[in-house]
Parts: sequence; structure tokens; C-alpha cells
Amino acid sequence: MTANHLIVLSSWPDLTAAQQAARLLVEQHLAACVKLLPNTQSFYIWEGQLEQSTEIVLIIKTTQQRYDMLAQTLKHLHPYQVPEIIALPITKGLPAYLDWIDKSTQ
Repeated sequence: MTANHLIVLSSWPDLTAAQQAARLLVEQHLAACVKLLPNTQSFYIWEGQLEQSTEIVLIIKTTQQRYDMLAQTLKHLHPYQVPEIIALPITKGLPAYLDWIDKSTQ
């Protein structure tokens, strides 16, 4: 099985923006599915200061072919100066589910 399928992670500052992004990605067939994980605590250094925030994490299922447009769309919609957009390959999965990802992102 090839790594044609991806899970993309992206953190968002509020539920409304995260929901809007998720809907748009699915409607435009850039993602087969987007799950939202609310109330995620993030700790990070930004501009030399330790920051803590509550964010919504999007777990996005897509394909390699749709990644570039998906990433551009996220970057355009995202309120952060440097948004988290990280893609991880799916190396194994239920074949029927992976086929569904393919069909949903065409």
C-alpha cells in the first residue's frame, strides 16, 4: 500500500472558525472527513514568550493529490500568522475506507 493518503493536523483558536474551515474543506472535496477535537491545551514559545492557549485541533483525511490545495486553503482561512499545517502519511488502513477517501476527494 502506498502513502497516497494523509492525515493533516491543524490547530485553530475558536470553534466557529474551525467549523467553517472543516465545512469548506469537505464541500470543496479537499478532505473526505474533518474531525474537530475541542479544548486542546497548547504550550509553545512565540516571539520569545511561553504561551498557553486552548485550541481546536482539526484532523483532516485527504490524499497527496489534494494536499497542496488543502494547505493553501487552510493558510488563506487561518487567523494565525504561522498556522499549524502538518501532514502525516497513512501507511495502512482498511482498503474500503481508503477507497472512500479517494472517492470523496475527487
